[in-house]
Amino acid sequence: MEEEKEKIQNRVVVVDDAVELKCSYMQKFRLYETRSNFYMIGRDKSRTSWRVLKIDRLDPTELNITEDLTVYSEIECCDLLRRIHEGNKSIGGLKFVTTCYGIIGFVKFLEPYYMLLITKRRKIGTICGHTIYGIAKSEMVPIPHPTVRSKMAYSKDENRYKKLLCSVDLTKDFFFSYSYNVMFSLQRNLTDHNTTGQSLYETLFVWNEFLTRGVRNNLQNASWTVALVYGFFKQVKLSISGRDFHLTIIARRSRHYAGTRYLKRGVNEKGRVANDVETEQIVFADARDGSPMKISSVVQIRGSIPLFWSQEASPLNIKPDIILSKKDNTFEATRLHFENLVKRYGNPIIILNLIKTHEKKPRETILRAEFANAVRSINKNMKGENRLRFLHWDLHRHSRRSKATNVLTQLGKVAAYALKLTGVFYCSLTPNLTPEGLFQYSFTGNKNSIGNSLTKQASMDKDVDREAEVNNCYYSGDENKEYSVRPEMLQAGVLRTNCIDCLDRTNVAQYAYGLTALGRQLQVLEFSESPYIDLDNSLAKELMAVYESMGDTLAFQYGGSAAHNKIFSERRGQWKAATQSQEFLRTLQRYYNNTYADGDKQKAINIFLGHFQPHQGKPALWELDSDQHLTVGKRGAFPEDENVRPTIRRSLSDGNIKDSTIRDLNVTNCQQSSNIPDKHRHSESTPDIFTCGSAICHCRLIYGGMVKDQYCDTDHICYDEHGDCSNFVDLDWLSSSGNSCEEELLER
Repeated sequence: MEEEKEKIQNRVVVVDDAVELKCSYMQKFRLYETRSNFYMIGRDKSRTSWRVLKIDRLDPTELNITEDLTVYSEIECCDLLRRIHEGNKSIGGLKFVTTCYGIIGFVKFLEPYYMLLITKRRKIGTICGHTIYGIAKSEMVPIPHPTVRSKMAYSKDENRYKKLLCSVDLTKDFFFSYSYNVMFSLQRNLTDHNTTGQSLYETLFVWNEFLTRGVRNNLQNASWTVALVYGFFKQVKLSISGRDFHLTIIARRSRHYAGTRYLKRGVNEKGRVANDVETEQIVFADARDGSPMKISSVVQIRGSIPLFWSQEASPLNIKPDIILSKKDNTFEATRLHFENLVKRYGNPIIILNLIKTHEKKPRETILRAEFANAVRSINKNMKGENRLRFLHWDLHRHSRRSKATNVLTQLGKVAAYALKLTGVFYCSLTPNLTPEGLFQYSFTGNKNSIGNSLTKQASMDKDVDREAEVNNCYYSGDENKEYSVRPEMLQAGVLRTNCIDCLDRTNVAQYAYGLTALGRQLQVLEFSESPYIDLDNSLAKELMAVYESMGDTLAFQYGGSAAHNKIFSERRGQWKAATQSQEFLRTLQRYYNNTYADGDKQKAINIFLGHFQPHQGKPALWELDSDQHLTVGKRGAFPEDENVRPTIRRSLSDGNIKDSTIRDLNVTNCQQSSNIPDKHRHSESTPDIFTCGSAICHCRLIYGGMVKDQYCDTDHICYDEHGDCSNFVDLDWLSSSGNSCEEELLER
């Protein structure tokens, strides 16, 4: 932990004087046209700087863009447009086309290029005075003039590609900012200034990287485009003890290995997983009269189980078998995945695995056993705190046996354990007098002050068991300022939660973590003496509503229906029969979309992300099955694995073989609490042990995917007994939904 904190500290840039920011963000544009060119006129918010972009319309197949490097005043720009109009009067003059708020990108199917524009925007929140926008309306504008287009531009295939791309609804769940790097966490924005300009688009959360690649490479800048993040953004105003503060929840969906539920499962060869989503929770409160604004954030993630596995949607089988590939016996892709997480978040990586431990017919237990083997294999080559912390907890079984309150209480214990290891990010922002807001930052702190703040966080960890009521929250809005930044606490490491779909069960666990983190954030912001928020507190209910909304949004994106929210419904006191009816309808909606609609949805995503690029004379996207275009040109039209039927609809990097042979897991044993180590002194031979309040420790033996139970009368947690996997923790004292509501309904 200390080593990772030091690495983060070393990335913090410390300067003595504030950096003067230049007002150069173009935020509003007007598009004009002549017969031969489009002219995009962009200006900044203060209307002091005007720029011109010229796009050629006479080439039917190529994109030719020229940027005028002159910065005009408003009068000079109007004069330029007047002269362009006069010079083109003989062929129709200069005509106004539309007002827009940024270029989403350019795309080509079979012949002409199209320009994607944001024509209406809506404000959805602010972060440190920087406005975050959603898209209210967009347009696709063909570039070539109609007189130079061939018949191909009006062909059925061209129109079908256009329809596919337009099916990606940009007005839902896409967001952007002109001046804040919303694709990054708050901590990264404050501590990493090496990723700027075009390199911002190459990060994993920018979905229009491919669409903007051509224009960015041509102009060698990203001034005319906006970087779109896909996921969820919501900002709400909450209060406690009569004082207000703002809570912001941001979910960023990775563009790598992106797609729908049954067509994107598991991991690919590069270590990218399906349904990879980063969730950030930001709490801030401005202070009046020039006092520092205090702000805190915490990040958690979700992602598919990082193994080669799949499920094949079928009209005849509402519960498809889980198919585990035999490739990658050394778990190299799994290793790459966790190495990537360490690069992104640092150590420790804490895995909360929520899948089932008991099944009549092995499905989830197959993955549970193999995932455990993968972590054990990876940890053999790791030392100390670099090892993966692997926590098992069967949410499905506990949600059937216990009330929602008990489930959330036990998940809160896991959250507190993870939060102790990773910490939260916290800093003070001192407003300066320049108008540009927080884009590049002046650090008024130094390494010693950061080190002292980390000690402060550690000392707060010692008080984590003390209970008190949360009070004295404070917030005051204050926009459009530059801030000097003093980071006082840094998050190192991350909690990674998964179930099978990483939707329903995962969202419940993420809410429990968010609630625990909110208590800690309010404590470090000095609103409360205690890090605890009771489940019956109004803050807990308001936070649950935001996480439920996020869960529904992410579930629609990946699974085709709103999330199953049985636990949330129970907490709200919703009538049980109404809940069952709602869950049944969502199960049917998800089944229908997964079976009949997700194929076209996946094709649209592949077009948008550039995974498939149409060419004349080559097979059309709809002539290929699933993601076969990723292998066309390498190994022919179909995957190399001879055991895969050509009509397969599921998607894997390679190899789709049902694996009926599961490696045996070693027997877990119960240990005494005297072995519990200090969290700052993990060693290769010392296991991570999590003490629980349960009266029974539940140990498991797993053979060939079948699970047998043993109980031992002790209140201590179980862990893997072998020194080569000392960070393997079995949290059965806490424990399940294969999407529990969905399966219970099917059983009925």
